[in-house]
Amino acid sequence: MIIIIDSWAWIEYFAGSAYGSIVREYLSDEYTVFTPNVVLLEIAGKYAREGFDEKETLKRLLFILKKSDILEFDHELAVKAGKCLLELRENAKRLRLKKEPGIVDGLLLAMARKLKGKILTGDEHFKDLKEAIFIKETS
Repeated sequence: MIIIIDSWAWIEYFAGSAYGSIVREYLSDEYTVFTPNVVLLEIAGKYAREGFDEKETLKRLLFILKKSDILEFDHELAVKAGKCLLELRENAKRLRLKKEPGIVDGLLLAMARKLKGKILTGDEHFKDLKEAIFIKETS
C-alpha cells in the first residue's frame, strides 16, 4: 500500500504522541511511504515559529528523507491540486470546519489520487475521504 504522510502526522511522530505511534507503524517495509517536498517546508516553518534549533529541525527533516521517498509536483499535478482544493473546501463546509484547507492539502489529495495511495493524517480537512487514513480517531 502507498502511504503519503502529511505534516500533521510527521509532527505527531516527532512529538512522540499516541498518534505518532500509529505513524511509526506505517514506517515499516510493509508500506511504500512518500512525503511531498512541500511538507518539509511546512514542518520547517512550524519549528521555526516555535523557536526550534535549526540543527534539530534539520535532523528531523533528514529522518523524513531516510524513511520516505520525496514527492515533487509538476504543472499538471498543480492543475489537479487546484480542483482537489475546491473539493476539500466543500468537504470543510460540510463538516462545518472553521478553518479552510490550504493549498498543500489540495496537493496532497491530488498526489494520493495520482499514486492510488492513502494520506496518513489527522487533519480534519481529510476526514471522511476515501483517500485518507484518518488516525485522529483511532488512538
